[in-house]
Parts: sequence; C-alpha cells; structure tokens
Amino acid sequence: MIYLDNSATTKPYPEVVDTFQKVAEQYYANPSSIHRFGSEAERLLLQSKKQAAQLLKIAAEEVIFTSGGTEGNNIAIKGIALEHQNRGKHIITSQIEHPSVLEACASLEKLGFEITYLPVTEAGEVRLEDVKESIRQDTILITIMSVNNELGTIQPIYEIGQVVKQHPKLFFHVDHVQGLGKLELDFYECGIDLCTMSGHKIHGLNGTGALFIKKGTRLFPLHHGGGQEGAYRAGTENLPGIVSFVKALRLIMEQKQTELSNLKNLNRRLREKLEQNRFVIINSPKDAAPHIVNISVPGFKPEVVIHALGEKNIFISTMSACSSKRADQSAVLAACRLREDRTTSALRVSLSYHTTQKEIEIFGSELANVLTELNKVMG
Repeated sequence: MIYLDNSATTKPYPEVVDTFQKVAEQYYANPSSIHRFGSEAERLLLQSKKQAAQLLKIAAEEVIFTSGGTEGNNIAIKGIALEHQNRGKHIITSQIEHPSVLEACASLEKLGFEITYLPVTEAGEVRLEDVKESIRQDTILITIMSVNNELGTIQPIYEIGQVVKQHPKLFFHVDHVQGLGKLELDFYECGIDLCTMSGHKIHGLNGTGALFIKKGTRLFPLHHGGGQEGAYRAGTENLPGIVSFVKALRLIMEQKQTELSNLKNLNRRLREKLEQNRFVIINSPKDAAPHIVNISVPGFKPEVVIHALGEKNIFISTMSACSSKRADQSAVLAACRLREDRTTSALRVSLSYHTTQKEIEIFGSELANVLTELNKVMG
C-alpha cells in the first residue's frame, strides 16, 4: 500500500499506540480524585504538560490539551470573540482557512460579529498590506493558518505577527495543524497569542491535540464544569490521549531535525514526475510546505482518478478531508482565482517522513498510466 493522504490523517507511531494502551491500563484514575491513585494520574498529566511546553518552547501553563484542530480553533476564535466583544466585534481571517475556522466565524456573524475574509494571491498567500488595511479600532482578532491544508502555501505568520504587535489589544490566532512538525514557528517571536495543534496529523491518535494560550490572554470558555485545563476546557482529561499526543509531538520533532531535508528532496522528485505528465497542472507554489503537492487534472473527475489509483492500492485525496464530500470544486483554488477546469479537478498528494523514494516513483508512473487509460476510455 502507498499512502499519500497524510494531510488528512497519519498512521500512528507504534510507540504512540503502546503509550496510549499502557496509560489507559495503568493510570485510569481521575486526575481530579484526591486519593493516591488520582494523584499519580495528576502527576502524569502535569508531567505531560511540562514536556509539551519544553518541545514547543513555551510555558507549561500555556498548554491546554484538546481533542484536536477543530475544537482548538473553536475554543480560540469563539473564546476571544465572546470574552472581548464589549471592546469590538470585528474579526479578520482569510478566504482559504480550514472549515473549522470559516464556520466558527460564520457562526459568530449570526451573533452580530463582522468578519473580514481576506483575499489571497494565485499561490494562496495572504498579502500583508491587506492585513494592515483591514485592521480597525474594533478589530479584536486575526486568525490565519500557518500552512494551507490543500495547497501547502506557507503564510507570512512572522510578518503578520509584527503588525499585530503594533496593536496591543489585538489578538493573533494561528491554525498550525498542517505546519506542526514540518515548519519552524516560534510562538513568542511571531507575536502569536493562540495556536492550534492536532495529534492525528503528526502520527498521534485521532481525538488528541493542544492549544497554546499565551499567558495573560483571556478567553470565554466553551465548556463549563469542573474547571479542568485552567477552566478553559472543563471535563475529565483524556490522560491516555494526552500522554500519547506528547509522545507523538516528541517523535515528530525529532524526525523534523533528521528527515526534513529528505522530505524536501522527495517533494522535488514528486514535482519532477508530475511535470512530466501532460495531463497534470501543479497548483502548489514551489516554496510551499514540503509535504503537500496539489495538482489539477482538467478533463478528469477527481473521484474517478482516486478510485482508479485505489484499485492499485495507492491512496491520495481531493480537497481537505473536512470539505471533500461537500463540494464539487475546491473553495481554496477558487479563492486563488484559478480556472474552473482546475478548481473542479484538484487532487492532493501529501507525504510524511515515512514516505520513500520508491513510493514516489511508483505513484508518478501509476498516475500517468491511470490518466492515459482514462483518456482512452473518454476518447
């Protein structure tokens, strides 16, 4: 099997699965319980928070464990909006954010908030000048992803952060789900107040993740109850999931140090193979994140190509997994103002540190074969 849909989800590290099982079996007490068994679980929780903070180079009290990217984005965006609405009800985002950001913003519009959806270039990049010009007296939040989940475009997070720093009462949220483990991002240096991360994109387990909340940032909690996670996310903690997330975080950071250059080489080779295919147009910019290559195959239905490749045990995707079943065209590519024959025929190939040169070669050849055969049938 050749799995090239790593931006949708990744195969868990065996060590992550082992960690989850051991913690579930041995530390099943409630961390809030006052007996010794509960105290042991609490110590493991606090230790995990410290380890995550060290890996992310932040303070332990700035780490909130979540169920993943969607929850993290909702806590950050709605939490800021509801807590600071007396000061302003204007939020800035881009047209190509993940559905969990766009729909969170849309829900706030129903409550009277005003959202500015920034346009992007043909490469899917937010223009810094547009960000500057959109900021108003009543703007309370800017939310921009670090890496686009369809194109792989890297946004100018540092530059946006420097603009935000000039507005002391303006908060900056970054959806770092696709960038974690692939892209260097210093939360403090970039002026980030909130940052979303997800476990299942870094070879962790589904339903795990974290949210960075910079010290001094106040949020209105979406969950009320026992006051867990600094009262930002009430509910008994998923201790096995938390410990396994931190394990995945450590492993992906280690791999980034040793394997990132190899991933970039695989990306270059994949592009070479795709450029040789007369049916393919590459949509991702050359300076995109190394694990995502978006292409269009005008004249072919993406789902037909995906199923044909699936018959050969090769797995890629169309758009992001969160939107691919709900639209006939890529909203991201449409926002980049690409032709309709490209927005309706997009495919996403996403690599991991485990992808091999041989898999890239086989995929490139098989894609060419599939498109050639389909073209004859359509002939």
